[in-house]
Amino acid sequence: MNEIASKWQLRSEFLRRAVVCVPLILLLGFASGQLVASGSQNGWYRMLRQPPVGPPEWAFPVVWSILYVLLGLALAIVLSARGARGRGVAIGLFAVQMVLNLVWSPLFFGAHQVTAALFVVVALFCVALATTFAFGRIRPLAAWLLVPYLAWLVVASALNWQIDRLNPDAETLVPPAHSTQIAL
Repeated sequence: MNEIASKWQLRSEFLRRAVVCVPLILLLGFASGQLVASGSQNGWYRMLRQPPVGPPEWAFPVVWSILYVLLGLALAIVLSARGARGRGVAIGLFAVQMVLNLVWSPLFFGAHQVTAALFVVVALFCVALATTFAFGRIRPLAAWLLVPYLAWLVVASALNWQIDRLNPDAETLVPPAHSTQIAL
């Protein structure tokens, strides 16, 4: 059984992985976003002073959906590269960045921890960058699929930083009674 896999076998392996990874990453991202109300649906968030420049609210679910599909495809590519040197480290880095990604929304919108969320998104960018380089050593296409994610994390970090700067008392603001809060 030391035969080299055919192109069809490699494509089939990738497709099997993608059929699992893409919906899984989308589901995880959706679940994280649904734990607490976000954007204008969040009473606490509506009370915050907003930066003068930022993407329109409709862009966030659209962009995140696209990014989660790209993340799932990149992961499927790397998972399909059985026997590749550094594959385990790359998958481990991906898992860490995914956990940080999923923690940010409940931390920011639910627990109202703007400063802590800023540290999380900066750490997320650093781990996502390391993941991109690790993926690139295995399959360059997988790394390129993460580039839009890195760009969006820069935007998210800048917005988080501006909100933190404009709202030094954000953690102590009391949202309307009908809002949901998460206590950490």
